[in-house]
Amino acid sequence: MTICQTSTERDIELGDSNDLSEGQLRALAERAGQELEGAPAEEILAWGFARFGRRLAVTASMADTVMIHLAEQTAPGMDVIFLDTGYHFVETIGTRDAVEQIFDVNVGNVTPELSVAEQDARYGKDLFASNPDLCCQMRKVEPLGKVLKPYNAWATGLRRVDSARRADTRVVAFDNVKKMVKIAPIASWTDDEVAAYIDKHSLISNPLLADGYPSIGCEPCTSRPVDGGDPRSGRWAGRGKTECGIQL
Repeated sequence: MTICQTSTERDIELGDSNDLSEGQLRALAERAGQELEGAPAEEILAWGFARFGRRLAVTASMADTVMIHLAEQTAPGMDVIFLDTGYHFVETIGTRDAVEQIFDVNVGNVTPELSVAEQDARYGKDLFASNPDLCCQMRKVEPLGKVLKPYNAWATGLRRVDSARRADTRVVAFDNVKKMVKIAPIASWTDDEVAAYIDKHSLISNPLLADGYPSIGCEPCTSRPVDGGDPRSGRWAGRGKTECGIQL
């Protein structure tokens, strides 16, 4: 796995959050989740940075750039983590490249331990078709878990309207698997609110959004949903799978 190194900003004093125990982080998340429910996204992310400093990272799928813009407005130079699975659409990689040029954030391009060719050689060609859960585990879940280890908190663009499984997403919670604080500043946003924010700030988005792909993942496992269908129904269509396995 590789990741772009941050600038000298990584040497900035990180505050005292790195000294908190798991129990203290859990209590902190529980309290913040209650107190910040209903607060503006900007305030929620600002709380995260004020509490965790450079030990807060933002994850981005490069579908839209709402979370990236929020990160830039909150703390220029914030770490933004992108999971480069080796299977992304060229439009997704192009969006990542544009983000690096346009926004004042530090994009970490995280790759799995095995290249696609190495994975094919070890597990058979197109593991995403024969065992999609294992493919996601190796190309998404494990790399994210490793890259997040230096951090105490991570911010994600998960929203409650994305799916029934995400309907209970809290704006701040404790991730029991990663043992860290998880922040979802736009958890309560509707699709219209996302669109309005993008329009207001003239933000770039992945071109696939305008081409009938409301939810964008790896190219072999993403298709356009049927008209009127669940926005995420184009992900792993026909495979009985709805999530990549990254803990919600």
